[in-house]
Amino acid sequence: MVYRLPSCGGLVEGLAEEDFFKCRSMPRNRELMRVFRDMELVEQIGSGMSRILKAYDRKIFELSPSFTIVTFPFEEAFITPNGIINGEIKTTLDFIKQTPTATIAQLAELTDKSQRTISRELREYQDAGLIKREGSRKIGKWAVL
Repeated sequence: MVYRLPSCGGLVEGLAEEDFFKCRSMPRNRELMRVFRDMELVEQIGSGMSRILKAYDRKIFELSPSFTIVTFPFEEAFITPNGIINGEIKTTLDFIKQTPTATIAQLAELTDKSQRTISRELREYQDAGLIKREGSRKIGKWAVL
């Protein structure tokens, strides 16, 4: 799935496309930016672009003189009656479905998380009605609801 975010207006006048991708910042409205900075509503001018470019390729941007369109790809959400669950949780639930006797150690290795984190997450999944434990801790198994 993708989320397309169009914005009216191209790059700020005087900012070249290469400067944009080098994370050089130029506010469209300097006075408004000053107000935001005074109110501590912005942390650093231009810091968002470097974070975006660390996570995504520059191909997500479509630049024209009239519009800037950003297309963010994301995993399809796994939806339950209790709400939306991200792809990472879906991976864990799929593993539990395929391996109902999965141990906390196996799940920790699969997700590259600590066993303590997995234990906490499994309790949260149980509280949310996503899974339940059938049988004892030693010889029991998980059931995905």
